[in-house]
This record gives sequence, C-alpha cells and structure tokens, in this order.
Amino acid sequence: MAIAIAVVLVFIIRLFYLQVVDDSARDRAESISLVKQTIYPPRGLIYDRHGELLVYNQPVYEVLLVVRDMTRDQPFDTLAFCRTLQIERSVFEQRMADITDRSKNRGYSRFRPQVFMTQLNASDIAPLQEALYKFPGVSVRKRTLRDYTYAAAAQVLGSIGEVNQRDIDNDNYYQSGDYSGRDGIERTYERELRGEKGVEILMRDNRGCIQGPFKNGEEDLLPLAGNNLTITLDIRLQMLAEELLQGKIGSVVAIEPQTGEVLTLASNPTWDPAVLIGRRRSKSYQQLLSDPTKPLMNRATQAQYSPGSTFKTLQSLVCLQEGGITEHTSYPCSGPGSTPIKCTHHHGSPVTLLNAIEQSCNPYYWQAYRDMLEKNGYGKNNAAFRARYQLWVDDVRSFGLGSRFADSDIADQSAGSIPTAALYDKIYGKTGWRAITIRSNSIGQGEVLVTPLQLCNLAATIANEGYYVTPHLIKSDSLLDNVHHTAVEQRYFPVVKQGMARVMTNGTGRWYQLPDSITSAGKTGTVQNHAGKDHAIFIGFAPVENPQIAVAVVVENAGFGATWAAPVASLMMEQYLTDTIRRKPLKEKIAGSVLNTQVRKLTGEGH
Repeated sequence: MAIAIAVVLVFIIRLFYLQVVDDSARDRAESISLVKQTIYPPRGLIYDRHGELLVYNQPVYEVLLVVRDMTRDQPFDTLAFCRTLQIERSVFEQRMADITDRSKNRGYSRFRPQVFMTQLNASDIAPLQEALYKFPGVSVRKRTLRDYTYAAAAQVLGSIGEVNQRDIDNDNYYQSGDYSGRDGIERTYERELRGEKGVEILMRDNRGCIQGPFKNGEEDLLPLAGNNLTITLDIRLQMLAEELLQGKIGSVVAIEPQTGEVLTLASNPTWDPAVLIGRRRSKSYQQLLSDPTKPLMNRATQAQYSPGSTFKTLQSLVCLQEGGITEHTSYPCSGPGSTPIKCTHHHGSPVTLLNAIEQSCNPYYWQAYRDMLEKNGYGKNNAAFRARYQLWVDDVRSFGLGSRFADSDIADQSAGSIPTAALYDKIYGKTGWRAITIRSNSIGQGEVLVTPLQLCNLAATIANEGYYVTPHLIKSDSLLDNVHHTAVEQRYFPVVKQGMARVMTNGTGRWYQLPDSITSAGKTGTVQNHAGKDHAIFIGFAPVENPQIAVAVVVENAGFGATWAAPVASLMMEQYLTDTIRRKPLKEKIAGSVLNTQVRKLTGEGH
C-alpha cells in the first residue's frame, strides 16, 4: 500500500509540475493541435500639413513554413517549390539554414510557422497559391507594405525594413520577419505608426490539416491599426525645392518662424522613396550606399559648413548686445586693400552697421568683433578678454548653434561647432591667442560650423526678434511649448532686420525681389571651401512686417551666394506666399542648371 501511495504521489507531483509549473509540454501539445497566426495591423498613414496623402499601404504577401509538417508524410518537393517561386535551390537551402539556426533565429520552433520569403506582390504569389496543396507545411500570409504618392521627401519620410536581432532583443513586440521604421519619420514615430498585432488561432487535426478557427474565433485578438500622422511639410514646396536642386549638391530648409514647423527639408542628391520598398530594397540601398555623392546623408540636418557672411547677421546682434558697437558705430573700409581682412566689395567709407549688413563689409565685422572682445584691454589675452569671449560663445549658442536641437523630432542632426576657449588653448596655448588670431570667426569662417537647419532657425529667430520654437516635423500643439529666448535683447533686432531688408533692395539680393511688392529680408554668403569651389549660401525671411517663412539654402561648390542660393530661396518664398511661381524663366534657369554631373536620382518604376 505504501508503494502504491508513493507511486500515486509521484504521478500527482509530476502532473502538477507539467501542467502548472512547467508549461513546455502544454505549449508543445498546443503547437501541434493549434496554429497561432499573427495578424499584422495596417501601418498609420502620413499626410502633409494640407492633408495631402504622402505615405499609404499596399498589400503584399509572405510565405510561411512549418518545418515539422514539410516532410512528415512524404519528402518535400524542393525543386518544384523553387520553380514555383522562381528562386534558385541554393537560395532555398540558405534560407532554410538561416531559419533553423537558433543563433540567427532565436524564436525558431519546428512546430510553428517560420517566415521563408517576404514582400511578394500578387503576381509573385499567384503560382504558389494555385499549387499550395502540393507543398505540406507551406502557407501564405497577407501583409501590407508602404507606398508613396509623390517621388519626394525620401530623407524626411524614411523607409521600412526588416528588423534585426538587436531590434527583437530590445522590444518584445518584434519577432523575426517583422518590419519597422529604419530612418526618418518612420523610425522616429515607429511606436505610433506600427499599431498592435492581432492573433488568429486555428485548429488542425492529427494529419496537420487546418480544420477551422479555435472556439469559433472567441480567443482571436483583432489587430489595432497604427495612428495616422500629419507632418508639417508642405509637399508642393518640398517638391519645388528638390526640383531647384536638380543637378546640384546642397539643401533647402524652410521654417514657419512663429511655430517652428518645418515646411521643407530638402537634400540633394536624393531618391524616389519607392525604390526602398519590397524585394528591391536591398539592391537599391546598396546603390545609395556606394554612391560617391552620399545621398544617404541628409545634408539639411547633417552637413556642416562655415556660415560665411550669413553669420554677420548674428555677429551684429551679439556685438550690439555686448556693447562692442552701437547702431551708429562706423568703421573705415579700404575695399580689397583692407587689412588684416580685406573687403570683397567697393563701397563708401566709413561704414555704418546698416551699410555693413547691406554691403557685407568684412573689415567692419572684424573691427566690431575685436572691439567687443577687447573692450577692457586691447590686444591682451587676460581674464577680461576670456570673459568677453565666453559671453560671445554663450550668446551665439543661445540661437541654437553649436548643438543639436535636443527637444526636436528631427532625426540624425549634426551639432555644428562654436569654438570654445579650451579649443584655442589647445591649439595656441592658454595665452597664445587673442582677437586677431581668431579674426576669421568675425565673418563666419574659421572654426565656426553650422548645419542648414541651424541656419534656417537663425533666420527664423531674427524674424521673431529674439526667440525660436524648436524646429519640428509633426503638427502637434505640445511642440509649440518648446520656446527658446536668445541672450540678445529684443531691442537690437529691428536694425538687423532693416539691414537684411536692404540686402534685398540695394545689396547682393536685389535681383530677386518678390512679386506683388512682398517685402523680404536676407543675407547672402560665399563660403571658402578648401576642397574646391566656394559654397553658395543664403538665409532670409518674408514678409518683413509679418514673417511667415524663413529659408536657408546651401549649394555646394556653386560660387557666389547671390548667384545660386538667393534665387532658390526667393522662388521658395514666392511659392509659399502666393501659391504660384510667376518668374518662370528664373525657375527654369535654376532647375535646369547642372553644377555637378555626378548627381543622379535613383527613381522607382511607375513613380
């Protein structure tokens, strides 16, 4: 009796362990009798600021395999299977090896469906669906894939790609074969766009044949579609920017000053976003990766340049704030004969602040910079000088230069650089530098580096007379709270705005005034480039009285900012403010000019 009781107790303990403590046996039984199929939700749609549909979903299919069922009753006809899918046997063998390799596919189970092929269209999958009965263990699942209304804004919108093992390890939402946003808006707002998966539970008999839904579908879980997003881009303006940049290397950024909403974020070279969907994604991505013009780098947010003469607008404000000059301060200029920095223009002398902005006078800004830094001790690197230099650094950085916009949803930003005293101490020694040593900073050369996004934000800050809302890409009221006030008082901005307006009426931008008497303000820049021809740069905003758009343009190796960057910005302002382009000959001239023969756009078939 004791032995019988002991045996019964062992069985009870073992059954309790298997049924309550260890659920692997139950899972194995369920995996044999039940099939759990993931139902993928439709990804959220993306619209522009005017409600134009930019990104939507199209149906695609994927092939699933249950390894246990493939050879349970008879040998699997590998050759027929490969012919049906039009793939080589070596591809089949490699894919099966990857599926069954637990180091690559940690979720592998021979009882559960495994993804064999993905992103097949209806014509690809039709032959297999007709012959599915010949291939035990094989099934087809419908999914969705991204598609695009316009062949534009590729760097902004981003793309979808298959998750890797790191994605799976970091987020239990994903499993092998899933897709996620890999860059741009798709990556930044992945959680909002992806939705929630559903599950369909099916029963199968002892021969593996599906008998129908388990419990009439009572335990199925319906998918939840991803959230739709409205972004701040104006797609018409974005397409105009990309058209004007054809045959050139550079970028265009446009911002609505009062809200910080990014209207345009164009970088060239670019590509049609449709080339990075479906089965051609891998090949197209490799083409982009190997392109010597680096299209995968978003020049609008990642490229770093000396700001050149566009920096003089900010230099004016800082020198006014710190008492280096007043609105009425004047300095002599000897034109190209000036030293230690020559002027590139012939104009009258002495030069006032308004004239200096209008005529882009280098000697004026060198002398203003020197007097601001050495106000309390000419020519010395002492405590007072270092304190003044730190004031200059802090003031410049308060405009959003020298660091990424940390509270922005714009991905892949470069920080730029505003040189610190520590940097110059390292280069020259603690007392080995003074104003004349770093005089190039006064005209936006030297060690000052900015991104086009930062330049556009500078223009927006001047338009707002002392504050900016962090540049962002999603239409959200909460982002309007990210307001940053500069270290420069509001009272110094009107004179700088007036000088920038004179640039567009009497200065280097006078050839590109807007139609309908719309006033504009701007500043051109021609930036020295040790690797080749100078870069053309422009910043500006319009209308002057009530700024609605701020623009920054960089065209690499193009020469004068007034020749190439200013007309691009002017056309952008005209399109946004009047909803049309009247100066069609100017548009055709700029869009049709090829400044770099290497630039190519990878285009999608049918787009």
